[in-house]
Amino acid sequence: MKRLILGLALAALSGSAQQERGEIAPIALYTQFQHQPSVAIKAAVKDELEAIMSPSGLHFEWRSLPQTNASEVSVELAVVSFKGHCDISGLSSVHGSPGALGWTHVSDGIILPFSDVDCDRIRVFVQHDLLSLPAEQRERVFSRAVARVLAHELYHVLANTSRHGSCGVGKSAYTVHELLSDDFQFEEHESDALRANRPHTLSAEPAGSSI
Repeated sequence: MKRLILGLALAALSGSAQQERGEIAPIALYTQFQHQPSVAIKAAVKDELEAIMSPSGLHFEWRSLPQTNASEVSVELAVVSFKGHCDISGLSSVHGSPGALGWTHVSDGIILPFSDVDCDRIRVFVQHDLLSLPAEQRERVFSRAVARVLAHELYHVLANTSRHGSCGVGKSAYTVHELLSDDFQFEEHESDALRANRPHTLSAEPAGSSI
């Protein structure tokens, strides 16, 4: 694993050196799941993450970490491990307060591009309120909660900060309502931090230009 991650990091650096100013380059999001979720849940998590991050100009290319190789080139990357079962099986009406829902790795004060999202803890935290929803909505709303925890951890990685906001996705702790509500976004200054110093792709050539 260490050798693979080192290869990914070197590939990211070499790709970055070839970029010029333009649109913000897609971020390679390498993921591994302790238990593979359904196609529907994975798609819903992707959609919600895009809805949260796109106002900051950030977009992601999802890649499977177990299926990748060290020769892949990325302008910028993050690695996320999803713990437990990312599904809504075994819901209970019991209120739960399971502890941290996600975390990002730090070494000697340096924020590393490695985060964990604990699906089991998220499910326990929101399950009481999920059961109050129509059955056909629960999977989508649970996926929304997972994506918001993911977005929070990616904020630490991509903004290179251990600080939290006072409200919005960047705050240090969420209520169940915030995780499940229809809309939950970053504060403006956090969006600015996410946009700052991002690698860019080549600008498109103007129409009619020649070499």
